[in-house]
Amino acid sequence: MNNEDRTDSPTPSHGAATPTPQELRDQVKHTRDELGQTVEALAGKTDIKARAKEKTDSVKSQAVQKAALVSDQIREKAGQAAQMAKDKTPDPLREKTAQTAAQVRESATTAVQYATEKTPDSLVDKAGQAVTAARVNRIPLLVFGAAAVVFLLVRRGRGHRR
Repeated sequence: MNNEDRTDSPTPSHGAATPTPQELRDQVKHTRDELGQTVEALAGKTDIKARAKEKTDSVKSQAVQKAALVSDQIREKAGQAAQMAKDKTPDPLREKTAQTAAQVRESATTAVQYATEKTPDSLVDKAGQAVTAARVNRIPLLVFGAAAVVFLLVRRGRGHRR
């Protein structure tokens, strides 16, 4: 057995012969590799931030999956409830509802036409300007509206306490 044959094995032969320098080098290299892997594994376990991020990502993924599942279940149950309500609604009532809805649409169209014909052009122009201004200043307008509602609710609440 020559030295080249002995380098394949990281451990020395278990005979009476002492290990050669090459066998000892191989053994040290093997031990270093194992030690490096062990240190990397321990470092991974002590990296709390990375482990917390992994756990957070895992929980987030599970929550998204569950939310999608619940959403699908709710959508399915709502569809079933709507179908059941439709099935239990008598045909004459459904027909009457459809007729009433058609009459309401027709009345609304007539009212819009009447309002359009009777409204002076100057008022239509001013209304158009107001709509444009409201679109441009949407956020301040919403804030003002919300503040007015809060003010009225507080004022109304105080009036009932007296």
